[in-house]
Amino acid sequence: MLDFLLTSDAIMALLTLTFLEIILGIDNIVFISIAANKLPEHQQSKATTIGLVLAMVQRIILLFFVSFLIGLKEPFYTIDTSWLHVAISWQAVILFVGGLFLIYKSTSEIHEKVEMPLHDENELKGKKIKSLSHAITQILIIDFIFSVDSILTAVGMTNGLHPNHNYTLVLMIIAVVISIGVMIGFANPIRKFINEHPSMQLLGLAFLILIGFMLITEAAHLSHTKFLGNEVGAIPKGYLYFAIAFSLFVEFLNFRIQKKHKK
Repeated sequence: MLDFLLTSDAIMALLTLTFLEIILGIDNIVFISIAANKLPEHQQSKATTIGLVLAMVQRIILLFFVSFLIGLKEPFYTIDTSWLHVAISWQAVILFVGGLFLIYKSTSEIHEKVEMPLHDENELKGKKIKSLSHAITQILIIDFIFSVDSILTAVGMTNGLHPNHNYTLVLMIIAVVISIGVMIGFANPIRKFINEHPSMQLLGLAFLILIGFMLITEAAHLSHTKFLGNEVGAIPKGYLYFAIAFSLFVEFLNFRIQKKHKK
């Protein structure tokens, strides 16, 4: 396993996935902060830390559940016509539905952030929180909602990296632990950075659209889909890593130009 974790593909996947987990966790941090700020001051930090740690445990449990479903590779239904051939498995179904969900969720999130940037925050602020346990419960509910796209992103980034799915599961767990650890230690600075550079979060959501499309093509490839005699191929993950790295490089140059203009 150590040999796999030290490969260039695994390291690149881990770095990319950790970055996306942190970027996608920004909304989570904002909502957790809003929930925690309704408590007495001496309980706010405790609620944030406990909430994030329990959120990490919740995500790891979800990873095991999704990974079990992804492991179901045997086809349970086959469509075979003169123009279409599809061998449907639970693995393909999860990837296909997950891809559609990521595209829908990312598109709607981008629209909401552009048109109604404070909608969710205002909605949460209107809810009453009476105790520490109540705050932590609400934090876990919030995190569960955000965990779905986070888990699907992890599956999309690591699926097919190694024949043994347990190896990729360990890689996903490491990324979740690192990202939650970073969020616990740097929640306020991260939130401040994103508030100053909201384009970073929009960039992360745009990456999710790419990952969603990749999951759909991966599902078609794993189902041995043939359309008019042509088999659907999988998109090499190296293309995705390059697109993300190139976009981040351009955004970094944009930061530098903005700083020079401010000076």
